[in-house]
Amino acid sequence: MSILARPAVASLAAKSMQSLTRLAGRRSGGPGSTASWQARFPEYPRAVRELTVPTSVAPAPVTVYAPAAGVANPPVHVNFHGGGYVLSMPEIDDSLCRLVAAEAGVVVVNVRYVVAPQHPFPAPPRQAFEVVRWVAEHGAEHGWDGGRLTVGGQSAGGGLAAAVARQALEEGGPSIALQVLHYPPLDLATSAKDKRAAIARPMLRPWMAEVFDTSYVPDPRERADRLVSPAHPSDTADLKGIAPAVVITAEYDLLRTEAVRYAERLRAADALVEHHDVSGADHGYDTNDEQRARETYDLIARHVRRVTGE
Repeated sequence: MSILARPAVASLAAKSMQSLTRLAGRRSGGPGSTASWQARFPEYPRAVRELTVPTSVAPAPVTVYAPAAGVANPPVHVNFHGGGYVLSMPEIDDSLCRLVAAEAGVVVVNVRYVVAPQHPFPAPPRQAFEVVRWVAEHGAEHGWDGGRLTVGGQSAGGGLAAAVARQALEEGGPSIALQVLHYPPLDLATSAKDKRAAIARPMLRPWMAEVFDTSYVPDPRERADRLVSPAHPSDTADLKGIAPAVVITAEYDLLRTEAVRYAERLRAADALVEHHDVSGADHGYDTNDEQRARETYDLIARHVRRVTGE
């Protein structure tokens, strides 16, 4: 067993990653800075406001992206950023949120959810679900149509979007018209060292996944939970009625196999809208490949517009 599988060690490594990420975010215009993310896709204006959503876990700050002027009573897309359930960096999805708001004609609610090791499982998926439920119940107070609702996320955010859809299925709502799962981790019960990528040195290395997985779910026995590992063979529940899904994978991603497995499970439940595989791409490709990012974000926006249009 790797030393990184020890919760105390993984926690220390995760906190070090958090500190480095905060420093990068404060750099003025440098790579990884908030300004650099906001500078992408300048043709999509940044019209935002900040809100805080109350949840039983902790208040959840959200950034609300407005659609183009003149869109009345817009639908809502709730977005969850990536970061291994450890890094809090919703700003990396700023360009995605602006593009989807404009192209799909929706309000985008970008969530700063709690992260591990400070808030391990089950806090993040519970908070994520309560944010989505709040949007559905209180959207009208803000001029949104919470009855036309979609969710999505990248990497860990995709895992949270899947967990939100699962909780909505089990708890009788809210109604979710689409879940968008973009290179999500969906099987933490399988050790990262036992996963195989299509290339020798993928972006997401097993040691990184071990830090993330151990920080997020310190007890290995809990990693087969359906809100953590819906692609693991141990989860055999009937998914009939779960929100329709778009699953987006990257050919070289260490996590591709589990996402493909989950896509097939959704297909068996008549809940797979599309499985789109980005050829020649690795995990997180959209953070440094603007052309492919545009193509995928346009795909997401088209699907969101299709299911929320009146």
